[in-house]
Amino acid sequence: MLIFAAMINGKKLVVVLPAYNAEHTLEITYKEIPFDIVDEVVLVDDASKDNTIAKAREVGIQHIVEHKKNRGYGGNQKSCYTKALELGADIVIMLHPDYQYTPKLIHAMASIIANDVYPVVYGSRILGKGALKGGMPMYKYIFNRCLTLSQNILINQKLSEYHTGYRAFSAEVFKKIDIEANSDDFVFDNQMTAQVFMAGFDIAEVTCPTKYFDEASSINFSRSVTYGLGVLRTSLEYRLQKMGLAKYGYLKVKK
Repeated sequence: MLIFAAMINGKKLVVVLPAYNAEHTLEITYKEIPFDIVDEVVLVDDASKDNTIAKAREVGIQHIVEHKKNRGYGGNQKSCYTKALELGADIVIMLHPDYQYTPKLIHAMASIIANDVYPVVYGSRILGKGALKGGMPMYKYIFNRCLTLSQNILINQKLSEYHTGYRAFSAEVFKKIDIEANSDDFVFDNQMTAQVFMAGFDIAEVTCPTKYFDEASSINFSRSVTYGLGVLRTSLEYRLQKMGLAKYGYLKVKK
């Protein structure tokens, strides 16, 4: 599919798809992307064991980055954002290709940034009743709520959710934060959120329905616990740096 000068409010919009074993959900996700405003799509395959890359070529994705070895969720995102910025993106939206989040919110999220209302937008599964209605397991919902409460206290913010994988950024944000200093694992998301706040940016949220089904990506209980501990550590490090009691390299703001 060839896309010519779509743009939104004169700004180039690139959607990035961090993929791992997304063969069965990639096409339906891709077909719902609104190409009236999306200029480019980037897929980064993190050494999938299925035919994700072949499916990406089949549906017409032009920018495909292939990791020969699995780098992890954070490592995948680093490649996603780097490629999007190389393509000249003014706005970057991360959309999971497992169809857990609807691409139909791209218009709303991009518009908020394109009109200079907020530089960062998260799609929240917690605002409204999207999470439980979409099938989020109760233990994950409770885990999410407890972590988010702790993070809001430590970081002194009021987000409804820190753990969404649906995120939109102005390219200006990447000029102030160092994503390469973050973990290659799942805690990358929360380190990046801490970086965004440390750099003085605000984050908007939009209500996002979600879907839980067999093909949707997820992590098991033990990895969830490891992730939770990493999240709390990140929040505590943010608080300590804000108080001037410690300094952490990944939280350094670029001049």
